[in-house]
Amino acid sequence: MRICNKGFQRDQKLKLHQRGHNLSWKLKQRNGNDIRKRVCPKLSCVHNNPKHALDDLTGIKKHFNRKHVEKKWKCDRCSKKYTIQSDCKAHMKIHN
Repeated sequence: MRICNKGFQRDQKLKLHQRGHNLSWKLKQRNGNDIRKRVCPKLSCVHNNPKHALDDLTGIKKHFNRKHVEKKWKCDRCSKKYTIQSDCKAHMKIHN
């Protein structure tokens, strides 16, 4: 691959890897003991600190989407809001 010079034997693996280079918002990587640790791009977030960084790209993307993106889904009973519809549906089961 031209961007990072990584090679893959299977085209599917290459395409999956390439998605990481096409993020709409770039995750910052801080120098520390483990250079693979990912920090949240939101400065006010506790996970912006390298001591509280998450281990992988998937984890930090899930964290960012759940904590910092507009919450569109709302529980009909208690008005708690969620970013992800499946999280809201799972929550609503506690009221039954």
